[in-house]
Amino acid sequence: MAMINSNRVAGLALAVIATLSWALNFIAPYVTGAYSIYDLMVIRFLVAGALGAGILVIGRVQLRSLSGHQQLLGASLGLVGYLGYSACIAAGVMFGGPVLTPAFIGMVPVLLALLSNTLSHTVAWRRLTIPLMLLTLGLVLSNISSLHAPAVNQRSWPVALVLSVSAVGLWLVFSVLNQRALKTLPDNASGVWTGLMITGAGMGAVCLIPVLLGLDLIKLATLGFSVRAAGHLYAWGLLIGVMCSCVAAWAWNAASERLPMVLSGQLIALESLFATLFGLLFQRRLPTPLEAAGMAAVLLGVVMAVRAIVTSSPEGQAKREPTRRYHPPPQASPPPPPTGRRQC
Repeated sequence: MAMINSNRVAGLALAVIATLSWALNFIAPYVTGAYSIYDLMVIRFLVAGALGAGILVIGRVQLRSLSGHQQLLGASLGLVGYLGYSACIAAGVMFGGPVLTPAFIGMVPVLLALLSNTLSHTVAWRRLTIPLMLLTLGLVLSNISSLHAPAVNQRSWPVALVLSVSAVGLWLVFSVLNQRALKTLPDNASGVWTGLMITGAGMGAVCLIPVLLGLDLIKLATLGFSVRAAGHLYAWGLLIGVMCSCVAAWAWNAASERLPMVLSGQLIALESLFATLFGLLFQRRLPTPLEAAGMAAVLLGVVMAVRAIVTSSPEGQAKREPTRRYHPPPQASPPPPPTGRRQC
């Protein structure tokens, strides 16, 4: 029981590390300067892809323990869940402004919790009702103040809608397939699995560069590649690439091996909480009352969800069972003493 509890605590800590690292995605508008978000995205995934290739070289023995299908699936999941998801978010913000896409992304924790509990009934629905309501309320309150921000390219809202829905769908597909794949991996293969995913994302970024150049979305070609001009972009790309792609991918895979998907799905809500805190830090202001109430609701919902899942586990059920008084079994009566007579 102690081993199970420590394993679950480690999974919770790793999920917090992953969501904190992923929240760095949302600081891109504050650090790109005159360059575009796509410049930073390309640099980030090229850095991550190089690190992923290094992980595969170091762990080539573990890599050989994976089948060809597993290797292809790992690289494809990185292409879908990291590069595809990030590209849809960036394009959705570009076409639809700062409101539409974040509102859809805020639905991911709730949708993933509903989907995961439908696929594997981990906990009774009545125990998830209040946490899910708090998460939904918190995400709405945290983003309601952005409704007053002016939208960009209002005529392109159908494109932004498709991109936002695609981002949500890509992350749901990634989460379900990744959770299933982790259960079939050999021992000590989670490291190379992470390397496969971020290598796949890096290879996808290389293939995406000509498209971005053709659409004139990359400013490096015009503003310059020199360290003097783009040094800040390289530094932030390195930091975000290491944290968001490498550290977050490793921590999330390790957490997914230790936690049921219904719990990890709700822990993704912490990404919105950390992203809000990072945004407030870069804007150098305190949260508004609505933002503070939203962050408090998200945090409370996550805490209640963790408690609901833990107390629904076998060890939690054992803790809630009433203590039964021990009654020793009746002992057999001793044999009669010998009488000295021979038994016929």
